Amino acid sequence: MAASTSKPHAASSGETSKECITFNSLGVVDVLCEACEKLKWKSPSKIQAESIPLALQGRDIIGLAETGSGKTGAFALPILQALLDTPQRLFALILTPTRELAFQISEQFEALGSTIGVSCVVIVGGIDMMTQALQLAKKPHIVIATPGRLVDHLENTKGFNLRALKYLVMDEADRILNMDFETEIDKILKVIPKQRKTYLYSATMTKKVAKLQRASLQDPVKVEVSTKYQTVDKLQQFYIFIPAKYKDCYLVSILNELAGNSFMVFCSTCNNTQRVALLLRNLGFTAIPLHGQMSQSKRLGTLNKFKAKSRSILIATDVASRGLDIPHVDCVVNFDIPTHSKDYIHRVGRTARAGRSGKAITFVTQYDVELYQRIEQLIGKKLPLFKTEEEEVMMLMERVSEAQRYAKMEMKDTDDKRKGRGKGREAEEDSEDFMGVRKKMKVKHKGKR
Repeated sequence: MAASTSKPHAASSGETSKECITFNSLGVVDVLCEACEKLKWKSPSKIQAESIPLALQGRDIIGLAETGSGKTGAFALPILQALLDTPQRLFALILTPTRELAFQISEQFEALGSTIGVSCVVIVGGIDMMTQALQLAKKPHIVIATPGRLVDHLENTKGFNLRALKYLVMDEADRILNMDFETEIDKILKVIPKQRKTYLYSATMTKKVAKLQRASLQDPVKVEVSTKYQTVDKLQQFYIFIPAKYKDCYLVSILNELAGNSFMVFCSTCNNTQRVALLLRNLGFTAIPLHGQMSQSKRLGTLNKFKAKSRSILIATDVASRGLDIPHVDCVVNFDIPTHSKDYIHRVGRTARAGRSGKAITFVTQYDVELYQRIEQLIGKKLPLFKTEEEEVMMLMERVSEAQRYAKMEMKDTDDKRKGRGKGREAEEDSEDFMGVRKKMKVKHKGKR
């Protein structure tokens, strides 16, 4: 990377006039303001209010903002407005760390640009290269991609290039770099025009992000609406201290106690995510897993079911902790405590979004005390204890133990089938047919669901 010596100008959140409370007053054209109204975006978020006027002036931007702050709108609106002024194919490239986030960004671009005929294509792994090559051949206006798959197309798809590109966005830049996409980013920067507008959005300003900023932005303005790690005011945060062997019982107890809410339950591994989902399904809960070992179509299917509220409990790894906007999450449960304290911020940011309230409950076992203390130090507050009745929780032990056994058997069966087939299809993560297991259990479910 050839580093630029220019330093970013800073724009603090106090510089924007408090009267700038509408998208129209920020300089957004009427047709896009109407699109915002249809999406029920009543007024700009802090990051949008700060960055949109600067972007419309043609400045490169480094945006630092907490998760759930409206970053997608902050870069999508200026790009769509510029596209209206100078219509062109392959106009903008948005790089993002995960497949799910790429599809979500595409949905927002299509929703905002629905009345102006914007075409988008998502280029991520897990989908057939030839199908994507045909989509790219139609020259869409906006390409949303993960870095690895985009480089595959730049190197192998005949006729595809980004030499006419006008806008580059790197969303969740800190995570792109943490996932070791530096080589791919270098390759992409070498084949796109140097004369372009660049927006770099990140939750944190790490050394790697600073290096990327120097290499890819020209005289940027730094927009920072959150100076420290923090969680939103309307989020009620709790911890629960329990022996590790009773975690499943306490999870079932909390899901019963807060029945009627929608939950995201975070686990540390794909295997545990799958196990907990099976355990809960065997007990009659509408739980569904989301993790990196699932096929892309199943991952999207899972998200769609949860968004459509046909499933009320999403069990996920950190693949779902960043960027995903699922408006109706009432409660986040950290079933496994995050190893990196910053991931706590991103996980609990899945609830209490856009002014709504929400709960976050973190399980702390005898092995997690140090990790938990780091989280309290990071967020600058001591969390209250989530009150539970131990006797009531222990009454669930027999049912939960039986469900654990059947979940274990089911995972073993799936594993045996996969080994037997060699390169077979992945197990059905969300099979509708759990009736056989339930019949074996002969459990009559009592209480709320």
